[in-house]
Amino acid sequence: MASTSTAPPIKRAWWKESSVYQIYPASFKDSNGDGIGDIPGIISELDYIKNLGVDIVWLSPILQSPQVDMGYDISNYYEIHPPYGTLRDVDALIEGLHARGLKYVMDLVTNHTSDQHEWFKQAISSPQNPYRNWYIWKKPKYDADGTPQPPNNWRSHFGGSAWTLDPQSNEYYLHLYAKEQPDLNWDNPDVRAEVHRIVRHWLDKGVDGFRIDVINFISKDPAFPDAPITDPSQKWQDGSKYYACGPKLHDYLRELGSILKEYDAFSVGEMPCVSDPAEILKAVGFDRGELSMVFHFEIMDIDHPPNADKYLPYPFTLPTLKRLVSKWQTFMHDNSGWNALYIENHDQGRSISRLTLPHNNTTTPRTITPHHRTLAGQMLATFLALQSGTPFIYQGQELGMINVSPHWTIHDFRDIEILNHWQELCERYPNDNNVVQERALREYRLKSRDNARTPMQWDASEPWAGFIMPATAATNESGGGVKPWIGIHEDYKEWNAARQVGDEKSVYGYWKRVLGVRKAWGDIFVYGDYGLVDGGDERVFVYKREIRGGDGDGQGVRGGIAVVVLNFWEGEVEWVVPGDEDDNGMGEAVRRVLEGGKVVLGNYEGQRIETGKGKVVLRPLEAFVVVLAEGE
Repeated sequence: MASTSTAPPIKRAWWKESSVYQIYPASFKDSNGDGIGDIPGIISELDYIKNLGVDIVWLSPILQSPQVDMGYDISNYYEIHPPYGTLRDVDALIEGLHARGLKYVMDLVTNHTSDQHEWFKQAISSPQNPYRNWYIWKKPKYDADGTPQPPNNWRSHFGGSAWTLDPQSNEYYLHLYAKEQPDLNWDNPDVRAEVHRIVRHWLDKGVDGFRIDVINFISKDPAFPDAPITDPSQKWQDGSKYYACGPKLHDYLRELGSILKEYDAFSVGEMPCVSDPAEILKAVGFDRGELSMVFHFEIMDIDHPPNADKYLPYPFTLPTLKRLVSKWQTFMHDNSGWNALYIENHDQGRSISRLTLPHNNTTTPRTITPHHRTLAGQMLATFLALQSGTPFIYQGQELGMINVSPHWTIHDFRDIEILNHWQELCERYPNDNNVVQERALREYRLKSRDNARTPMQWDASEPWAGFIMPATAATNESGGGVKPWIGIHEDYKEWNAARQVGDEKSVYGYWKRVLGVRKAWGDIFVYGDYGLVDGGDERVFVYKREIRGGDGDGQGVRGGIAVVVLNFWEGEVEWVVPGDEDDNGMGEAVRRVLEGGKVVLGNYEGQRIETGKGKVVLRPLEAFVVVLAEGE
């Protein structure tokens, strides 16, 4: 496989070579027995996180908040939400992370605030208040009866109109989420200056970067036109074409980027409602000076029906997943962009439940055996972490945690999005509730945000799986005391950290191995190109990563090619490598790697590669990786 050509210069960055572990503070570990996770609880498990092999820890919002949307409604950017701890606890957290060689990423919400923030309290007090223009206000329209109506037909992401009337001034304020989350007016330079002060404040305190919530919503079309009617069944419509990636977005991102560059800080922006890679590249191009990477949603929306209620059933196939993954992998690599790799977070259902259970062609809920669950978690780890980009692991993903119990009813859910959706559903179908409600509940148990928010399962101890620390658990026995803020999964006695740490064959042990392989072969898996193999196969996902040796970047490159083979099916599959005429001639290269390379990772022993025949026999949910170093 030797090559005389040299690779183009590699644009290296520390955050490209890192992996991220996301913590949802309320559900990670409770140190004081109030039923809510907290920062001291997180500090108690820093060795657990370090042992996994990640480099960065990201906490979902910990700043002061009324918690209408679990901290994504901030009422003070300089104080900590009291149930989570204190500023001194944050200092201890940063110190503990840095002592272990880990970096800390803070979740920052700047598209909107809480309506309890002093800025909004001032703004709503009077149209003449200096803070009025910190938010977005519009005069009403009027119907035939003279009743005030919202300025346009935009729908809130949490249901209903995106506008709420302030009766005192007879003006509407914009909130793309809950009415308690008014949008800031980024066109006001005073708003941007204050955001910049907040960013510098936390960077000066030792924060290593930010995950920035819905950052592409900060610039709106100043005309605020009505949205086109894409869902005739709804009064309020998707207006995202007028506020996702608005006219001044990149001006504002460059201002932020200049501050982040001073500190060599990490940044990942959440960018919903955009599927055009060229648009996202404007924010993440290496020389653009804006963001390191972004979360887009096209892959995670794979089971959402287009232009309709996402809580309706919607089947997808593996070729669809391949197409979407390959679209982003190829475009970003070829255009000096960067991917944020994730298949779970606080806003998504668990990946084992969404991507490997065959729920797509049946309305009957399915379960997965413990053996297959372990294999599925390991296969998905291989799928995700060896793509081109920075991998994000969400708490519990490394344990193979799955969606909520199939026995959950609407009374078990806590998420504002679900509760609002349920209320709208009941109002819309008052005489057909049984069928509609049961269908909705199935989809909630598959896609709702609460699926990822159940408490971490630390051990098999009753009744709360070690989520409430032993020093305080004695006051919280079943039948009395405080319970976790949300229900714990009933499978915790079998699926917990204590059983998996130290077991190389567990999901946790396998994640350690995957991240180790990514580091050991960093030039291939971090900086190499990506190629999809056999895109039409409906059960097997195979991709290659390749980089040629050379010293074009002045540091030398460890050349080679890797083939990642993944069986998404629950049964055995015989996969035949495509011929040379298929997949742009990759067949010959893939066969050469499979027959002459070294298996560096796998969730079964003894991969069944039939040399000379170009054929691989894959066991259920099998994953393995073969590397052929340049010159071998």
